[in-house]
Order: sequence, then C-alpha cells, then structure tokens
Amino acid sequence: MTIRPAVINDVPVILAFVRELAIYEKLLHEVVATEALFTDYLFGDRPVAEVIIAEWEHKPVGFALFFPNFSTFLGRPGIYLEDLFVLTEMRGKGIGKAMLTYLAHLTRQRQGGRLEWSVLDWNEPAIRFYRSIGAVAMDDWTVQRLTGDALEALAAQHKG
Repeated sequence: MTIRPAVINDVPVILAFVRELAIYEKLLHEVVATEALFTDYLFGDRPVAEVIIAEWEHKPVGFALFFPNFSTFLGRPGIYLEDLFVLTEMRGKGIGKAMLTYLAHLTRQRQGGRLEWSVLDWNEPAIRFYRSIGAVAMDDWTVQRLTGDALEALAAQHKG
C-alpha cells in the first residue's frame, strides 16, 4: 500500500470515489461535481483543497479530500477532512487508518493544532473506527449549512 498526493491525472478517479462515497451515504442525488470543477479547484491557479490517494498493488483504492482551517482558540491552523473513502472490498486492511495517520502527520508538519471531520450519525462502523484511534465526538456542536436557495438569498442581502 502507498499513499500519495493526488495529481491532475487523478481527477477521474477522485470523481469516481466521490460518487462511490455518495452511494454508500445514500446521497448520490446530491453529487453535481464534475471533472472540470475538480480540475479547477484542486489543481488550478488557486487550489482550495488537496487530495491524497491510497493505492494497493498500484491501483487506487481510496482517497481523502481535505483543506486548511483555523482555530481561533488554539491560534493555529489545522486540517479539515471533508471526505475519506476506501472501496468496500478493501476495508479492514488498514487503508483508512493509514490515510488518517498521513493526515495527522501532515497536520503536525504544518504546525497544525487539530485534525477534524464529520461523520454521519448512522455510520456506526466509521464511528467505532474513529473512537479506536482516539477521536472524540463534539456532541455539544452541531453543523450548520447554507446552500442552494438559502445561500443565494443571504448573499443577495449583502450591500457592497
């Protein structure tokens, strides 16, 4: 197994993994991402996120997409893990843990104070795995999101 930073030629694989993740999470109907969008936002003039690819016997078997965040309380940067996915048939081989280990090391290498992510509350296998590596649920916090029409409506109120 190897873990490596993604390159522009990985865009089709990244999109395929995103679709597989969406199928697993029963959210395929929400995927509107395209190869062109990933090419621009991951590898264009101003990349806003990074991806690592896990390979088993030189074949892509998983990915993680992440981007920087910042903790005002710690006064330090961190990494937010947006998605981590391993092909179903490759689970249980340590690939997910290896990707999280890679990201933890990268967080520390970048002087980061924390690595964080969200997990669906019904995803018990993932939650058990995260607990086993020392992750702690932030039960006092709930994720808030503006998207679609609500985002447009609020943005339209900006005077400037």
